[in-house]
Amino acid sequence: MELSRIHLTRDQSPVLRDLSLSLSEPRIGLIGRNGSGKSSLLRLMKGLLTADSGVIRRPGSVGIVFQNPEHQLLFPTVMEELCFGLRERGRSEQEARACAQRVLRDFGAMEFESRAVHELSDGQKQLLCLFEVLVDGADTILLDEPCASLDLASRNQVMRIIESLPQQVIMATHDLELLQDFPRVIWLDQGQVRADGPADAVISAYRHWVQSK
Repeated sequence: MELSRIHLTRDQSPVLRDLSLSLSEPRIGLIGRNGSGKSSLLRLMKGLLTADSGVIRRPGSVGIVFQNPEHQLLFPTVMEELCFGLRERGRSEQEARACAQRVLRDFGAMEFESRAVHELSDGQKQLLCLFEVLVDGADTILLDEPCASLDLASRNQVMRIIESLPQQVIMATHDLELLQDFPRVIWLDQGQVRADGPADAVISAYRHWVQSK
């Protein structure tokens, strides 16, 4: 994905300022304090926001998983949720169900198939949101604080699946430990890149900056 000279304003306040990025690594982390532009950048890359100026080039399909599953889940049953996107794009009910079952089977989650969404734990709902993006065939997966509200066991389960994905993953998080093995981390500050490089160097600089405040 390529972003060239992106400027984004929301409520008459600048959010992203002349931002240019070439995003090719398989795992990219986004860090920065609240209001730095992380979530807005993810929504912009997905196409949920429109930049005031600049160009975004998306080489394939993009899916997004939000911090709060309740903002993403719409249907009462797991299979309805997983099949909706494919059915909207013209796939038959049988084809959509087979694709959803294949994703659940691949990740050892076939027990989800007959479940109602309200019966799922927070961690299971977050996994369902991720499975939905995979069923829809996203080439790049954007994650906005995917583990923020999860207990340790659910957090570890979600991260194991994320780490196993062949798709490119771009993840915004305040949990810096989740990014230790990422080849690239981008630190955003006031809508601009403050540091960009290997996880160890950028996270160390960010921690030092936070401690100095």
